[in-house]
Amino acid sequence: MTANAQVGRPMPSAAGPAARYVVFAVWLLAAIVGGYAIAQRLLLGERLTAYSSYIPWGLWVSAYVFFIGLSAGAFLLSSLVYVFRLRQFEPIGPLALFVAVVTLAMALLSILFDLGHMERFWEVYLRPQWHSMMAWMVWLYTAYFVLLVAELAVALRRRSPGRSPGQLQRYDRVLLVLGSVGVPLAVAFHGGVGALFATVVARGYWNTAIFPILFLSGALLSGSGLLTAIVVFVWPRRDGAWRKLVADLARIVVGLILLELLLEFAELSIPAWYQVGPESSLIGYVLFGPYWYVFWIVYGLFGVAVPLVLLTRRDTFVRGIGAALVALTFLAVRLDLVIPGLVAPELRGLERAYLDPVGGRLTYVYSPSLFEWQVTLGVVALGAAVFYLGRRFLPLMTGAGEVEPRETAR
Repeated sequence: MTANAQVGRPMPSAAGPAARYVVFAVWLLAAIVGGYAIAQRLLLGERLTAYSSYIPWGLWVSAYVFFIGLSAGAFLLSSLVYVFRLRQFEPIGPLALFVAVVTLAMALLSILFDLGHMERFWEVYLRPQWHSMMAWMVWLYTAYFVLLVAELAVALRRRSPGRSPGQLQRYDRVLLVLGSVGVPLAVAFHGGVGALFATVVARGYWNTAIFPILFLSGALLSGSGLLTAIVVFVWPRRDGAWRKLVADLARIVVGLILLELLLEFAELSIPAWYQVGPESSLIGYVLFGPYWYVFWIVYGLFGVAVPLVLLTRRDTFVRGIGAALVALTFLAVRLDLVIPGLVAPELRGLERAYLDPVGGRLTYVYSPSLFEWQVTLGVVALGAAVFYLGRRFLPLMTGAGEVEPRETAR
């Protein structure tokens, strides 16, 4: 048996550069298409979106919630290293923090494009309304971002060579403090996103007490899936320790899938079964409406059923595909969260109160326009570029089997 066969799926030496060229070509196309759409957004505003007067939120708000979840989930995974001291996950600590920073920036950029007047976002800092959940959320984001950057800087300095045992112990104490502060902060700000929706009393679909918990479980699931996929496909060393690390992460993802299924069942089953409240009709819209395939096929099949099968396989590459599917298809959950809450009129007959014979824009029908998808693609391309630069120039990843500096300190 050759050395390549021992580390998993062998690939010819020429396949490495060829695969990189393909990935670069896909990224370049996404950057051009997305960059052009972002330029249109800056020059033309939101006139190319598919919003109507009745549906002001769409894909960009859903993408914002999705990326925020990735950030919170990746950060909470880093707490396994720096707060709970689970030794087997120590190699992914800085990587998890960096992923959390990048996806947080992608989330804030997505919601910035959704603002009608982007230049006014400073108002929430200059004149905050503290009775507003949105104001609290923005300030929590700011604190979370500062803490993320500080913790990442300390984690990278700790990984630099030549550190004495005393320095390593001091870094560990600082990381413990920052991580301990960051865990409740991450729970508060992402639970706050769920609370922001839940406090909209007029929207029965959102106004449930379980929404903050659903946001947290979804963040853990999607963030864990993304981080597992990154470890599978871009980790520098493919050895037995790497396979064990992926297996441990895959077990976490499987457990979180089952938890998310339980919470989703609790959220959907009671109103649907007993036809309780106006949200029951919206649950029917999600499950059996015109976009039923988003829930049953994109999420149910490719986000739950297929990943559960793939993640329980022993092939590390297959596990990586399952984890990537979990992370990617969770956007469908966010779309099914944001849009259905807006498609029902607050007052019966409101959709017939005004007729627009020219534009026909005053409706409760929404489907993201190509332009909205292009802008989101541009945000993803930008995030991928930042991640590539970080991977290239920062010590984010060590081989899973390498001895960490902590061993020297001991």
